[in-house]
Amino acid sequence: MPKRLPRVEFIALIAMLFATIAFSIDSMLPALPEIAQELTPGNPNRAQLILTSFVLGMGLATIFTGPLSDTYGRRPVILGGATVYILGAIIAWRSSTLEMMLLGRLVQGFGAAGPRIAAIAIVRDLYAGREMARLMSFVMMVFTLVPAVAPTIGAGIIALTGWRGIFGSFLLFSLLSAAWMMLRQEETLEPANRRPFSPSALYRGVVEVLSNRVVLIAVAAQGFCFSILFANISSIQPIFDITFDEGAHFPLWFGMIGLFAAGSSLLNATLVGRYGMRRLATYALALQFGISAVVSVLFAEGWLPANSGFVVYLLWTCSVFFLNGLTLGNLNSIAMEPMGHLAGLAASVLGSVGTVIAVALAVPIGLAFDGTPLPLMVSTALLAAISLILVLRIRRVQGALPA
Repeated sequence: MPKRLPRVEFIALIAMLFATIAFSIDSMLPALPEIAQELTPGNPNRAQLILTSFVLGMGLATIFTGPLSDTYGRRPVILGGATVYILGAIIAWRSSTLEMMLLGRLVQGFGAAGPRIAAIAIVRDLYAGREMARLMSFVMMVFTLVPAVAPTIGAGIIALTGWRGIFGSFLLFSLLSAAWMMLRQEETLEPANRRPFSPSALYRGVVEVLSNRVVLIAVAAQGFCFSILFANISSIQPIFDITFDEGAHFPLWFGMIGLFAAGSSLLNATLVGRYGMRRLATYALALQFGISAVVSVLFAEGWLPANSGFVVYLLWTCSVFFLNGLTLGNLNSIAMEPMGHLAGLAASVLGSVGTVIAVALAVPIGLAFDGTPLPLMVSTALLAAISLILVLRIRRVQGALPA
């Protein structure tokens, strides 16, 4: 087996590779009003597409990055992805129209797929089962600290350089993470375990992954959970700014939400060994559905006390991000567990399918923003209910993995 880095350094490295995604999304949030004013003044709500175009690019490219990493190794895919990501950042930085901005963000998403998938495959190369779930929980805990500080960092960069300076920070972040990877983490995929990259091999691998019913159900549930996450991220800045007039304090509020969410990954790392991945995901989704349904009714019927809407929305948002920390990592580990021999390809299929589902649902939910958080709350309740049904279904599937 390839040599392992010290666990703390390994967790930090994998978290930084993952954080390319969070930093690319969350540091953009404070820039959306200025970008909307400059690039799409007639329809400022379209600025949300800057977030979802990045996610779409990541989802489309994800299907290829895993197989490429199974053929050429994890390191080349991460370094190649960083190169493409930097190119996308340059295109977005130079953009003068919303369409060019969206193209740059799409290319950035293509590049981010490399670190995203190859990093998961590295973890699966070195760890398995509950040990993998526990380690991924620590990775996600560090990873969730990035969204806590990214909007504040973004706001600071905007104050100093304007919104275009954000893309310079993306370039620097990617260079640092790629250099760390190149200098410290050796290749984890043994030459004997590499698979040829060909359309027929890719097709056979995809069929094998999606023929496993546990994997298929888990990835569908993960896609709906990703939809909850991306829909909330897309809508959160307009809700703070337009609905509750808290745009000036948004980075601080979002930082508090991020810190609160980070605690869920620590809790998951503590509990997953005792209660198992499925059980924790089931409880979290049931609670998410219940909270979201109640809050939706309160907002729809106008039953909230005067001036309490912002507090209720803030607490509900904290619950969304916190409970996602008890679902996404566990669902990914459930799906990856039987796919150790196809770790890269499996990570690609899971990531691609889940992300495309998320974008397909998050875009209309975000564009449905009507000045209130109600469409988002109702959508979250429905998506949590669907995910819960799917997770419960896993228990009934013959040959399901032990919890």
